Amino acid sequence: MSAAGLLLAAAPTFPLLLGASALWRGARAHLLRVLPVAPLPALAAALLAPGGSLVLAPDPLRLTLALDLPGALLLGGAGMLWSLAGLYAARYMAGARHRTSFTLWWLFTMAGTLGLFVVADLASFYLAFSLASLAAYGLVAQERNPEAERAARVYMVLALLGEAFLLMGFVLMAVGVADGNPMIAQALERLPASPWREAILALLILGFGLKMGLVPLHVWMPLAHPVAPMPASAVLSGIIVKAGIIGLIRFLPFEAGAEGWGTALVVLGLFTAYYAVAVGLAQRHPKVVLAYSTVSQMGVIAAVLGAGLAAGDPRTRTLAAYYALHHMLVKGALFLGTGLSAGQRNGWKRVVMAVLAFALAGLPLTSGMLAKYVVKDVFAPGPALWLVTLSAAGSAALMLHFLHRLAHAAEAKRAGPVLLASWLGVGAASLVAAWALFPVVTNTSAATLFSPATVWKASWPILIGVLLVLPPLRLADRVPHIPPGDVIVWAERLLPRLRRLAEDVERLDAFLRRWPVAALLLVLLMLLLGAALQLSA
Repeated sequence: MSAAGLLLAAAPTFPLLLGASALWRGARAHLLRVLPVAPLPALAAALLAPGGSLVLAPDPLRLTLALDLPGALLLGGAGMLWSLAGLYAARYMAGARHRTSFTLWWLFTMAGTLGLFVVADLASFYLAFSLASLAAYGLVAQERNPEAERAARVYMVLALLGEAFLLMGFVLMAVGVADGNPMIAQALERLPASPWREAILALLILGFGLKMGLVPLHVWMPLAHPVAPMPASAVLSGIIVKAGIIGLIRFLPFEAGAEGWGTALVVLGLFTAYYAVAVGLAQRHPKVVLAYSTVSQMGVIAAVLGAGLAAGDPRTRTLAAYYALHHMLVKGALFLGTGLSAGQRNGWKRVVMAVLAFALAGLPLTSGMLAKYVVKDVFAPGPALWLVTLSAAGSAALMLHFLHRLAHAAEAKRAGPVLLASWLGVGAASLVAAWALFPVVTNTSAATLFSPATVWKASWPILIGVLLVLPPLRLADRVPHIPPGDVIVWAERLLPRLRRLAEDVERLDAFLRRWPVAALLLVLLMLLLGAALQLSA
């Protein structure tokens, strides 16, 4: 086994082995402290093993690992965030109840997400996806209060629904393959000629779109983030949603193209981006605002993937992964910083949070500017490109609202050196990684980004967003409040009325079934039918 193959194998298995060590009581007490170490093999693999591959099991199992550039980008970002968020969690959760169960869910979720970026066959991808999805339930339910249990139930129902969509899609992709477990690349080559092509693409977009949080399947995020511990929110929003992105990157046929499905994904993504901004501006909890911001950013990435699919542009895989890497680290840093800077209206932590927040909107010289600059090449000139560009104005408005809500939130947890170091480390990693990888992703120098024209293109949408939301910001508390989870909450409110309507229909049906009433209605129906025949004669 080569060194690259060993690193690929260690990326998901090392966290699994650490989780399994909880069977020994002596190891269980120290697991929380090793959380920062668990993702280090994955980080090493991202740096040292791109292009590597490994077959862990022969046919028919065919457990295969491989690491291409999009996978390496996301694996490296996830390894960095898991490590620094684990350092944060080790201190943040040290005195918490049920910290052992938190540690186990954390390690199993980590193993699933890291595995997603390196597996290369259909069955292994589904197993890693299921592990990441199901284990994340424990992170959502960690506090074990009614709100956390409700959010966890909603999350689990939607997670199982998404897995059902994907299972059906994967089964259709594997039809006709001798061993039943094709390589992802092999299944993708067969997809354009498959008689179930349309059904497969629909199921894949539904399954992965649900994990990304595309509207109306986004409702788990604004419910889960306010109730999850701060480090759990960082990885839920930063990493878990990227399971949907890597799925679309792996399984959409960018070489062959699919104009209809690509256009549909662009429309769905742009609607998600703007809808989430509108609902997010009506939220009052800073973590909920960040959750809707994640929904909006996932909409932008979905639009990028859709534009690339419609154009048949294989570059989209790498460009979308680069954008997702930026979001992964910036959003992780914002959640970690929320736990340390809430309630502060000035000071250096407030400044750092503002820079990170506006990085999501493409603030010049930040990772957001680079990410938005890169993905615009996927779009042809037209309405979609303009809407993606203007989405930065919505992000700026939402982030200004977030900073306002953060300043008026309850006092944050006391910031010790470990918490500060992990938070600032993630923020710094977002900037360093984006600049270091820009030439790798684009094959061009980053010097062009310093031109006045490029800086202005990144700046004007932010100025529009700030100018739009700044005047009414003082009236933010008077804005009609939309409950977190919006669609599902409204549906829950309709259920009692639907029950009453069903009961009324049932009583009406029972009344109509009575013989005298039914006979009278039959006579009336015959008279009306006879009259209709006479008029038509």
